[in-house]
Amino acid sequence: MVPYHLWTLAPLLSGLLDQLGHQQADVLGVSWGGGLAQQFAVRCPSRVRRLVLVATSPGALMVPGHPRALLRILTPRRHRRGYAPGIAGELYGGSVRDDPPLARELLHATTRPITTKGYHYQLLATAGWTSLPLLPLVRQPTLILAGDDDPIIPQLNARILHRLIPRSELTIYHGGHLDLVTEAGHLAPLVEAFLGAETQSANRTGTHSAGR
Repeated sequence: MVPYHLWTLAPLLSGLLDQLGHQQADVLGVSWGGGLAQQFAVRCPSRVRRLVLVATSPGALMVPGHPRALLRILTPRRHRRGYAPGIAGELYGGSVRDDPPLARELLHATTRPITTKGYHYQLLATAGWTSLPLLPLVRQPTLILAGDDDPIIPQLNARILHRLIPRSELTIYHGGHLDLVTEAGHLAPLVEAFLGAETQSANRTGTHSAGR
């Protein structure tokens, strides 16, 4: 058995929409999921109405995060209850710097314990993948959210996405990698407003900042 790769996952998502009886959907991707969201938007453009990319990058050709954070990502230990709080601030930044146990609760709220094999399969799914040459082909209205304290995905990656995606809007928020969840009361309304908008200019909108 070999891991799925982002290049091949888009048709699976399209099939899932068929099974659910939906022709089109709004797609939101966070971190690794943001890469899949980009690939899906390019591979199956008619299935994506609006796109939201949060704390994500163009893949292999990205501005790398902090070296210590990248080393932490290579091991599934970061998901373990006894280990996660000790590295949370260094790894995720933002609100979990002041409340490290919060990361442990977030990582275990909806997931079962991850196996080493499964974790490394997830990493291999992005091996060699980049959206960089594909970004001009993303034609959907796109909201890009990036934290100013994200050790894994520096905000410069979001600026690259914004630069290359024609109909994109960028908001830099004060926070880290997990703040869409930890600060949902502040960031979710931005997403809701974007998805609820009926029209958007064909030209790229400006860059915004959002504080807590």
